[in-house]
Amino acid sequence: MRIAVFDTYYSRFMTMHYRRNRDLRSASSQKQTDALLEAAFGTSDFYSRHLKELGCDVIDIVGNCVPLQSAWARENNEPFSPWAMKLPHRFFRLPYIGARLAALPGLLEVAMARVRAFKPDVLYCQDLSFFPPHALMELKKTVPLIVGQIACPLPPDGFLRPYNLILTSFPHFVPRFHEMGIKSEYFRIGFDTRVLDILGDVPRDVPVSFVGGISRHHGKAIPLLEHLAETTPIQFFGYGAATLSRSSPIRQRHNGEVWGPDMYRALARSRITVNRHINVAESNANNMRLYEATGVGSLLITDRKDNLGEIFDVGKEVVAYSSPEEAAELIRYYIDHPDEADAIAKAGQARTLKDHTYKSRMKELMPILERHLEKQG
Repeated sequence: MRIAVFDTYYSRFMTMHYRRNRDLRSASSQKQTDALLEAAFGTSDFYSRHLKELGCDVIDIVGNCVPLQSAWARENNEPFSPWAMKLPHRFFRLPYIGARLAALPGLLEVAMARVRAFKPDVLYCQDLSFFPPHALMELKKTVPLIVGQIACPLPPDGFLRPYNLILTSFPHFVPRFHEMGIKSEYFRIGFDTRVLDILGDVPRDVPVSFVGGISRHHGKAIPLLEHLAETTPIQFFGYGAATLSRSSPIRQRHNGEVWGPDMYRALARSRITVNRHINVAESNANNMRLYEATGVGSLLITDRKDNLGEIFDVGKEVVAYSSPEEAAELIRYYIDHPDEADAIAKAGQARTLKDHTYKSRMKELMPILERHLEKQG
């Protein structure tokens, strides 16, 4: 099976990455791709590497990376406007981005050309806001199965309907897609053990942390985080601090943005780390932090959700809270009882490494793709 895995990366990460690697802009498209994947941002090569182990021919496409797409266009004699090279790396997971990208000189066209050149059986899109409907309809003429995966707010319906299948780690999204006439299945995200190889031994010198973004999608979490900032020794890592009011207690404890290995390292340094889900998750546990935090061996204290017990043994592998006050109380308790905290953290890591790795997830994904590909054939 030939699979093109398509994703977009946050602009702030790409800006940082290219600043740290000054010569990368002039490198080949393959070298740029390899460097981006090595940085372990997002799902990195966590899909493609394990799919290759299962016998698939797979490529990774980072569709909104202008220097990378420009290099590929040059190498393959595809037109690409020099004007696009002057654009900042701001093309990432914005609402309705497909319509904006369609107007940019060449970026959408190069992404489509890359897919066509590879001739995949499956186009696997991690960002459902990149390709506008007309682009997906065009790609469907040559790609037998176009699959989307989503765990964030939905783009307009028109962006969704062309997909042959949408996978989601939001259980409540599945029936909603079915009501729209779109085939959909529940498919969880996970953790990749390559992260542990990258990190090596990390001293746990942060008693408690919150590692993650703060944005309009996380609005309900800000009172929780501010309460923890006032009542516990929590440290914050991630993006979005500038969006907070100057009086927010989070600002005094904020250590700035962390991406890729630096993000995992912040988690691994933490004896305890706090998680909360974005508003659109509603009553379901699903986010990457569940697996990332437990995967690196931190004690995860996460917001209580209806299906959390299907993923972890609550109280033995992770700890759950229902209010800011309970979260603060749990943090203080486990700081004072480090042996109990370590026991739960070790059990949580063992569970993730046993049941929630991307190697396991790809073994679950393959029959799904094969089944739907057969139906398309």
